[in-house]
Amino acid sequence: MSALPHTIASPPAIGPVRRQERIEAIDILRGVAILGILIVNMGLFSLPEKFLRGENSMRTLIAGTVFSLIASSSAAQWLQLPTPGSPRTPEGKPNLTAPAPRTRDGKPDLSGVWEREGDRYYNNAGADLKPADVKPWAQALYQRRLADLSKDSMETQCLPLGPAALTTSDPVKFIQTPSLIVILLEDLTYRQIHMDGRKLPKNPNPSWMGYSVGRWDGDTLVVETSGFTERAWLDYDGHPHTEALRLTERYRRRDFGHLDVKVTFDDPGAYARPWTVSVPMELFPDTELLESVCRENEKSLAHIPVRTGSQEAAAVNVSRALLSKYVGSYEIREKDEVTSAVVSLSGDTLFLDLDHMGPLQLVPISDTSFSESGDVIQFLPDGQGTVTAFLYLTVEGEERAVRVR
Repeated sequence: MSALPHTIASPPAIGPVRRQERIEAIDILRGVAILGILIVNMGLFSLPEKFLRGENSMRTLIAGTVFSLIASSSAAQWLQLPTPGSPRTPEGKPNLTAPAPRTRDGKPDLSGVWEREGDRYYNNAGADLKPADVKPWAQALYQRRLADLSKDSMETQCLPLGPAALTTSDPVKFIQTPSLIVILLEDLTYRQIHMDGRKLPKNPNPSWMGYSVGRWDGDTLVVETSGFTERAWLDYDGHPHTEALRLTERYRRRDFGHLDVKVTFDDPGAYARPWTVSVPMELFPDTELLESVCRENEKSLAHIPVRTGSQEAAAVNVSRALLSKYVGSYEIREKDEVTSAVVSLSGDTLFLDLDHMGPLQLVPISDTSFSESGDVIQFLPDGQGTVTAFLYLTVEGEERAVRVR
């Protein structure tokens, strides 16, 4: 099979829409709804008289519809409702550095909506592993999934995240009781952490989210989880695991707004040693989860090129000489914010370190375009062939990174 043509347009990025953009979209919808009410009530457009007569007139229908849009997009979302009992600064904002709250039995209270601070380990849970740490069959499967642009990932296929739920930056909600802690995700999946002293099942029916038990080690919540189905991936990029996978999480609420989290992966069937990643979380106060039904608006699969199978994608070989032209430091400037982007080369593989989050592998789509965990990097050479910038294409839009050295 032939390689992807180098002149094809880069596929749209695949990934979750950021919460801020979702909130802004709701605000826009609210504004449109208000404008609709004004237009109807002021008579700024005309309708046939038969539609404007009686209790069920078109005017009533339109006004009712836009009113329901306002109601469903604001009050029903509770996106800006102050959380009762939250410590506040003199300006009335949540004081994220205030002391951590405790439950009636003296344990740290982990309740609330939380977000992880980055996607590095969600994209690549094995980012800190060395090649010798990954067994050959697992490394081969991982590289094949990368070459497929992760088209079979849990996120792309609208399936539960499985182990990747422990590293995703999507908001989660903790509900804590003495005998049970529940973690809710916006995709309507959930985790139950049993605190009643039970042991993990010895031969469980494999499940997407696994089986979890927890205990307190001083002020640290320790959670052990097993029983994951092998269909689930460890991350978006595609690190596999066996049914022997066991995860250990350690949660410590440092203060009101910060939760230190460490996750240890242990799967002797796929990896030579256990390893631990740090995925700290920050409280997302004065808001609630937003329901996210993947199948309701799934558009990713249709935009993945049909001819992007692993054999063909692997045939897109970019010479080391060309790859070396992309190596350098870049900056993404947006208003007063500057984000660093460092492109490096190891062997014949290109890596991108965005905002000091750690290097992630770039998979070639063409001579100038690369996939980075579903996002697309497109390098831009000038008339003399010197690369001066690249475009960073995500589901939220397009950003331009300018080369600084």
